[in-house]
Amino acid sequence: MIYDFLIIGGGIAGLSVGAKIAPLGTTLLLEAEPALAYHASGRSAALYEARYGLPVTIALNEASREEHETIDGGVLSPRGLMFLAGPDQEEEIERDIADFHLTTLSPDEAAKIVPILNTDHVTVAGHHEAAWDIDTDRLIQCYAKEMRSHGGEIRTKAKVTSISRNADLWQVQVGAETVTARYLINAAGAWVDQIAQMAGLPPIGVKPLRRSIARMPAPGGHDPSAWPMLIGAGETWYAKPDAGKWLVSPADEDLIKDPHDVWADDMVLAEGIARYQPFVTEEVTRVDTSWAGLRTFASDRTLVLGPDPASSSFFWVAGQGGYGIQTAPAASSLLADLISGRSPCLPKHVVTALSPARFR
Repeated sequence: MIYDFLIIGGGIAGLSVGAKIAPLGTTLLLEAEPALAYHASGRSAALYEARYGLPVTIALNEASREEHETIDGGVLSPRGLMFLAGPDQEEEIERDIADFHLTTLSPDEAAKIVPILNTDHVTVAGHHEAAWDIDTDRLIQCYAKEMRSHGGEIRTKAKVTSISRNADLWQVQVGAETVTARYLINAAGAWVDQIAQMAGLPPIGVKPLRRSIARMPAPGGHDPSAWPMLIGAGETWYAKPDAGKWLVSPADEDLIKDPHDVWADDMVLAEGIARYQPFVTEEVTRVDTSWAGLRTFASDRTLVLGPDPASSSFFWVAGQGGYGIQTAPAASSLLADLISGRSPCLPKHVVTALSPARFR
């Protein structure tokens, strides 16, 4: 069988694209791991905040909101966002307040919203309610269901070992099987450069950066479910409610040269918790679990979406960084538009800024 579209990668990038292109032709998605969304997509703090990212990313965020609000009845739930500054962080908090269009609060005003804040350490806060949790698992399952409803196939435990080109067809080796397709969609997360090199194309130089997180009991026995996400000025740590528990991340970005199934480094977590601790009155005494994922960025920290300049049948869906889940609706729609030959709904300058051609 010759597939029209072969997608490599079963995270949010590959699944969302699969849902959008499956109506256009026969589609097969290959995921190397035993489950979908095994790596970064399943380990995200999953917040929809339209102002998060560079201008091009913000354009994708804004274009994605309607689908987040409507797919399967909507996958967003209220969360809110609060940035916190301590001593000597005035410049950082002013920048955050401007970038995210936040309302400035005094320490006492902020503590009325989050009662564990240490008003002796917090000097100023920025807050708004225009941020929402994303039900990542439901979104992923929605895309998988949509893809299958149009005849798309999804295979796990399907690691690609080689890629070759024969005339106008891609031949992809998966175990003892050779899969043939007209179009190849590279949505392999931290492994996108490896897939490109297998296909005989130059890498774009993505950087997989480790982001760690610790899950702990709710601070001081409080119910944090209605609290906003907290972020240290300049994004030096963050904390967030999670199913009655409390997440704290050092907001680390440690370069991992060879992508693999990463885990949290205890020292990195300890340093992050130490940065968080002065901002609250409740001491961290126990970490229940911890994990890490790879946030993969291009050199300009902008997503890479579109055909490779050297091969019009090889498409990149890469460099999602920390924005992959919230940008997935618009990013996948753009890929479907480009593959089908439709005029993209996004402005031309945005499409150009996302194109892989900028690296050639």
